[in-house]
Amino acid sequence: MWYNYIACFFSGAFLANTVPHFIHGISGNKFPTPFAKPPGKGLSPPFINVLWALLNLLIGALLLWCGKVSTENILSLIIFFAGISLMSIQLSFVFSKKHKE
Repeated sequence: MWYNYIACFFSGAFLANTVPHFIHGISGNKFPTPFAKPPGKGLSPPFINVLWALLNLLIGALLLWCGKVSTENILSLIIFFAGISLMSIQLSFVFSKKHKE
């Protein structure tokens, strides 16, 4: 069904967003989250980043399951990878500005 492919895409996006927050959080570094002031620009403490990463991981995993991503369905893998790719590229632009402001 078409909605499985939407779940595949957003699963990739959420899972890609997990990585920077988890890495910064477990490394003890502050990093932007939606809960910072101003949202997405200010820096949140490491534990908030870990919690945000775990929430993204949970949502991504649920969407991965709902989207029925599998090696038997190549289109689901392509759409899943597109979600990872687009979110990663977008995050690279957003987070490249965090030290300039």
